[in-house]
Parts: sequence; structure tokens; C-alpha cells
Amino acid sequence: MRKILLRFLMTVFMACSFFVGGQQAEAGMISLEDEIKMGRETAQSLEAKYGVLQDPYLQERVNNIGQRLAKVCGRDELTYSFKVLNCNEVNALACPGGFIYVYKGLMDYMPTDAELSGVLGHEVGHVAKKHTVNAIEKQMWTSLILIVATKGQGMGLVQAAQQALFAGYSRTDERGADKEGVKNSIAAGFNPYSMLITVWKLDDLSKQGGGAKYGLFSSHPEPEERVKRVMKQLKEYNIHPDVVVTDDNHATVKEGRWSFNISQSIGNTKAKYRAYMLAGGLWQVRQRGTINPNHFVVHDNGSTADIYYDDIQVLRLYQQDAGAFGSAGAYASACADMLREWAPLANANDAKPQSSKKK
Repeated sequence: MRKILLRFLMTVFMACSFFVGGQQAEAGMISLEDEIKMGRETAQSLEAKYGVLQDPYLQERVNNIGQRLAKVCGRDELTYSFKVLNCNEVNALACPGGFIYVYKGLMDYMPTDAELSGVLGHEVGHVAKKHTVNAIEKQMWTSLILIVATKGQGMGLVQAAQQALFAGYSRTDERGADKEGVKNSIAAGFNPYSMLITVWKLDDLSKQGGGAKYGLFSSHPEPEERVKRVMKQLKEYNIHPDVVVTDDNHATVKEGRWSFNISQSIGNTKAKYRAYMLAGGLWQVRQRGTINPNHFVVHDNGSTADIYYDDIQVLRLYQQDAGAFGSAGAYASACADMLREWAPLANANDAKPQSSKKK
């Protein structure tokens, strides 16, 4: 009798729409309206729990980065929001419907726009590929008997969304979000190594026993494989200059006879990471076309100094880097001269494929 009843319930479920918490959803599909509604209510719950950080500058900065990524993610039917929660955990998460959050602790751990673009690109990827929505639909199938037996008064969509979010993503979904993170970051014009630095820093955090229970840090027991997959994807973009790594604290950015050594790790940012960020920044520069050496400028901030090419932040120098130069600003000026020496070499290398085509 039990088997007959189960078969009957399955037939009814597959033939009809079902109701969850009073909301109708067709079998195997959550509507766009439902996705946005449960995402909004989940977002409101998060904001009530943690509070939104009262820092207009940081909020605007995160939102600007996020909106650039949202424009290239492939789901323009959603209106995305990006906010910083007032919580010191190093974490980020994406609610269904495009409500995306980073925690204040993550802003401290990954302070640059490039790093944040890797984080947000990953989270946007979860929304674009409907990972939470798909997980909820699977959960609905698992809860079939409960839903029918309670006449639709079982688990609501919002509760299902929160459970799916806090349970973490599958490894397959995390791999997909990494892939989207690389693609989205590059398509939006950010440093191509953003996602790589994010993965490395997550690995560092996990080894320290840090990280949160869900969101960006939920299902990553395979950091070496993640790095390999991201590296493989990045090869498709033919990124130059190259990076030669001696160890975590010594790396060189090279192109032909030109080289730039980085041998200072700053805080939780290893020299290796800084070298990749420099190489990625220079790749961004060459995407603008012929490089004008005079467009490299130094912004001296006192204890730090930034080298920009127009609006692209290429490298940040610290007092620890300065050595005999005495100050971060003085050392940055010398480094800017080195980058100006790289410019004509890069221009010549970029012109070679065009010359060969003409011949």
C-alpha cells in the first residue's frame, strides 16, 4: 500500500504544479519572480542579522565593481545589488536574484579592487548559473512527500533558499563559479589574475584555520586543483609579461630582456601575488593599444605609493619596499621609470603578429 501511495503522489506531483509556503511554482522550475522574492527576503534577513557597514565610500566602491561584473555575466534580467555587511568574518555570498554581499573582514583581507573583482566575479557566477536555485529545486524533489502530505504548508521558498545557501555549494558549482569569476573579471576590464589571487588567499586562510562556513569559503577541499584549473583557463588569454616564481617571497615579472623583481611580502599578500598583480596590470595596459610611457604616473600617499597608467592601478609600493630609496614615493618613482623602459619593448612585441600578417 505504501509503494502504491508513493507512486500516486509522484504522479500527482509531476502532472501538476505544486505550492510551497503558499507560493506556486511549476514542477522542476522556480520562476524569476520567485527567485527574486526569496533572494530579497534572504538578503533582508542577513542585513537584519549583521547590519550594513556605514561607510558610503566602501559601499559605493564595492557596488561599482559589482555592477561592472553584472553587466557581462549574461543575466541582464536581474537588478543586482552589492553591499558590505558589518561583520569581521572573511566571507562573501550571493543570494538568489542578484543580492550579493561581502563582509567587512573580507574587505580587510583582500583590499584591492582587483582582488574584490575576483571575489565578486565568483559570486556573480553563482547567480548567473542559478546554483542556489538549482539546489532548492533538488531540495524540493527530496521534500516531495512532506510538501504533498502537508498540503503545501511545508518548507517555504525563503527557508529553502537560506538552507541551500548555508549548506554550501557543490564542488561542481564552485568550479563553475571560479570559471565565471575569471571570465567575468577579464570581460569587465579587471586584472586577469584576480581570481587566481583569490584562490591562493583562500588556501592561505584555510591553512590558518580561518574562513567562514558558507558562501565563497564553503566547499574548497582541493586548493591545488582549483589553482590548476584557473591557471589552465588563464592560458587561453595569452597574458604577458610572464611571471617567474622562485618561492612565495621572491618572484620576477619578465618580458624579453626586461625584468622587474619583487621580494617583499606585505601582510597577507605574498611577493608572488604582487608579481602576478603587476603582470596582470601591465596586460591591462597593453589592451588599451600602443603604450605611451609618459602615462605611467606615481600617486604618493606617504607610507604607500601607487603607480597608475591612466586609470589602471599597476602596482602599489610600501615603505618596506623602499630600502635605500628612503620612502615609498621615491622608490615608486624609480619603479615607474622601469615600467617606462618596458613600454617600447611591449609595443614592439605586440606589433610582431601584425607585421607577420602583412608579409
